[in-house]
Amino acid sequence: MATIKTSTFQNICRIFVGGFMLYAGISHLTFLREEFLAQVPRWLPDNPAFMDFVVVSSGIVEIALGLAMIFLSRYKVTVGVILAIFYVLVFPGNISQYTNQIDAFGLDTDQKRLMRLFFQPVLILLALWSTGAIKAYVQKMFNKS
Repeated sequence: MATIKTSTFQNICRIFVGGFMLYAGISHLTFLREEFLAQVPRWLPDNPAFMDFVVVSSGIVEIALGLAMIFLSRYKVTVGVILAIFYVLVFPGNISQYTNQIDAFGLDTDQKRLMRLFFQPVLILLALWSTGAIKAYVQKMFNKS
């Protein structure tokens, strides 16, 4: 795929998202590890070792995606799409936290947990927009370079 030109503001947003992902990934592995256990969907096995594995492995993926968002600008469209897919894949954890009324990250009411659900599409769009993935898709759809 051809390199997509993105604006300075898009690049700043892409790097910000990358930094956010690095922070989230590191916090998965360290100081917010217990909080992230609340995000593990309750329909998965409730074995503590398995749940911890889910938290640790998602943290490692977040670190990798964060680094890719910041440093792999040549592949930013691909990275943006992969990050958007990741956000879709972890969304069931947010739904589980809401439906099971699990307090974590200051989300201690149904209203706060519900509002969190509406933030996920924003993250998806931000990952796609900041990397030029939306523009690449539109160009491909209309065969423009």
